Amino acid sequence: MDTPPFSELGLPPALLSAIETLGYERPSPIQAMSIPPALEGHDLLGLSATGSGKTAAFTLPALASVDTAARYPQVLILCPTRELAVQVCEEVHRLGAKMKDLHATPVYGGAPMDRQLRALRDGAQVVVGTPGRLLDHLRRGSFDASRVRMAILDEADRMLDMGFKEEMDELLAALPAERQTLFFSATMSPGVSRLIKSFGKNPKVIEIEQKSRTVSTVEQSYFEVRQRSKVEVLSRILDMNPPRLGIIFCNTKRSVDECTEDLVNRGYAADRLHGDITQQMRERVLKRFRDGAVELLVATDVAARGLDIDEIDIVFNYDLPTDPEDYVHRIGRTGRAGRSGRAVSFVYGRDIYRLQSIERYTRQVIKRERIPSVEQVEGRRADLIFDNLRERLESGKFDAYQDNIDRLLEQGHTPTDIAGALVTMLREASGREGSPIEEDREPEKPARGGKVRDARPFENDERGFRTERPRPGGKFERGPIPNEAGMTRMFVSLGKTHGVLPKDIVGMMYREAGLPDGSLGRITLFPKHSLVDVPEQFADQAIRNTRNSKLRGKAFRMDVDRGPV
Repeated sequence: MDTPPFSELGLPPALLSAIETLGYERPSPIQAMSIPPALEGHDLLGLSATGSGKTAAFTLPALASVDTAARYPQVLILCPTRELAVQVCEEVHRLGAKMKDLHATPVYGGAPMDRQLRALRDGAQVVVGTPGRLLDHLRRGSFDASRVRMAILDEADRMLDMGFKEEMDELLAALPAERQTLFFSATMSPGVSRLIKSFGKNPKVIEIEQKSRTVSTVEQSYFEVRQRSKVEVLSRILDMNPPRLGIIFCNTKRSVDECTEDLVNRGYAADRLHGDITQQMRERVLKRFRDGAVELLVATDVAARGLDIDEIDIVFNYDLPTDPEDYVHRIGRTGRAGRSGRAVSFVYGRDIYRLQSIERYTRQVIKRERIPSVEQVEGRRADLIFDNLRERLESGKFDAYQDNIDRLLEQGHTPTDIAGALVTMLREASGREGSPIEEDREPEKPARGGKVRDARPFENDERGFRTERPRPGGKFERGPIPNEAGMTRMFVSLGKTHGVLPKDIVGMMYREAGLPDGSLGRITLFPKHSLVDVPEQFADQAIRNTRNSKLRGKAFRMDVDRGPV
């Protein structure tokens, strides 16, 4: 639905200024429908799933009601978990950043009591906490509930599910009768109905329908990746389908720093957001991200809250979140405004159980994908360069450089050699050399509940003809790397010691041998030679068309591989 700008919702100037600074552009449906009646003093029941923007929907009207000159609790926000309490309190600080003398504090179990006592004693106007610890403070007398103007129950159904019914009843009963109460819940359960009947005053119902907890336009998948292989796999996925903008979520600040540094070192336009980044730096990073100067944003969940950009093509769960709700928050950053999006998760070992929990929560299946090989990435890069080159030629938007080309022709170089050298230089400038990872040597695993389709060889000797392959019984047998059906293995007389890379062979096969795009099979490099699988109907064509070609400036011989001699 189209929503009006924040400026038309009746919010005070200090909040509008903070909203603009944070980069919120337009309110979400739950925000647009909840803020005006809340500002008018009505009780509300907001039925909306996680990831819909409900935190700002209740935080903004709550802050609008605060008198910062008065140093006592005026707004009480109840949350089911301490993690959510911390996140909501941080949102209060961000949205209230332009309000002078605003004080908000999180109150939850497992944290030092003295710090919370000091914050409450100093006159926090907004108190965000879990029912159990708040009730402790109420009974101690350290939390004065007598002048609370607004009470907010965030995820009321979840608090009831967690057994907080008695604590919630006692807390709400201690509040002034004339207070305003906002209930937010994903479902209208009998427990929530009872709470509203006991403590609400004819609340206005705001309901945002959502059939599933994730967006249908987001394609979700996962890769099984070890920690040390994550950056390489991430790079391969990015190279296969370069996004305009992408977000990479990590669970810790250290992981954000390490991932960002690795990506920058590999030549990607990446920057980071986490809790140690200053507000000034955050604004600068977000502006560069919106403008496209930064294509990849590496962030923690908390640092990315409030980010509202429609053009994000892909979201990576570099570290799988522990809470399914965080997963929903993350992937909700893509697939917006009718666009398609993609969400990719990296899992390994026991992470699969967390993934199953996420599937149950979202009621959607997340499909397993196979890690792209170095050869597939090189082939895709070659295709992208070819497409870009063709478009430039067809558009006519290029300079002729006729004098330079004439000088090269006079020196005996053919037009084909000149074009080939230029394309090679373009590929070297625009790409990076892939690194081998342990996952490349593993047999293909089945999709959950499926069967293994093919077992890839584990190791090969210098020539690549004798490898260890697992038998069904678990033992190893020796023999040549098996040929794929319909493919012919070609021998190329140059290898690693000659500086040959897989991308060189891919480019030569597509550009000079004239093979159809995407038709190449396995490419295996050895010190003094290489093996490449081509469709059997193109074997003679490959030999014929590359007879006078060069690889890395060196002449070579190509023939059908005869096997060990």
